[in-house]
Amino acid sequence: MELRSVSKNYLEDAAPVRALNQVSLEIYSGELVALVGRSGCGKSTLLNLAGAMDFPSSGEVLIEGVSTSSLDDAALTRLRREKVGFIFQSFQLLHTLSVAENVELPLLLAGADKARAKALKILQWVELDALADRMPHQLSGGQMQRVAIARALVHEPHLLLADEPTGNLDSTTGDIILQLLRRVVVERRTAVVMATHSAESTCFADRVIHMRDGRIESIAQQAVGQPA
Repeated sequence: MELRSVSKNYLEDAAPVRALNQVSLEIYSGELVALVGRSGCGKSTLLNLAGAMDFPSSGEVLIEGVSTSSLDDAALTRLRREKVGFIFQSFQLLHTLSVAENVELPLLLAGADKARAKALKILQWVELDALADRMPHQLSGGQMQRVAIARALVHEPHLLLADEPTGNLDSTTGDIILQLLRRVVVERRTAVVMATHSAESTCFADRVIHMRDGRIESIAQQAVGQPA
């Protein structure tokens, strides 16, 4: 994924507000990138643009070399279903569906074959296959987030976007989720971009991007091994 001189403007009380200001950035497969900064610095806006959920006011967002602004609605839907996975702070599981049904839902919407078998396989990868028939209200917060990660990975995306994935979890459970995201990077070679307020979370990242007032303030490269 690449951002080329991307700016994003919104209207607030009829006055323009610049959420991103001339941001350029490349994200590579097999790396975990942490976006850090105060609320309102542009982290979530960057994630929305990276996932083609929104579009830049100027500049270009490219996913595997294709500009998101050039795609029609059908192509954007295919891109999100096939290339991008999303993880949210609030998990966003459907509480009327079982664990397995939540995970297989993206495949069913895409008309994929063997959706249940693929859902069970990725649940096994996140070590939750024994809970496949449970309902979300029967799970802990950490288990719900692991289900959400399985759902985001079931269609084998090349890019995984995580918005405060440990924000609703205690520190011990949060570390388990961060270790799982490292596994996503190391074992599946998926690119992971994570917005976070947590300084501890940055220890799991290959690059830490500090944002301020819609700009990239600094980028720190880190040598990260598989966390114990």
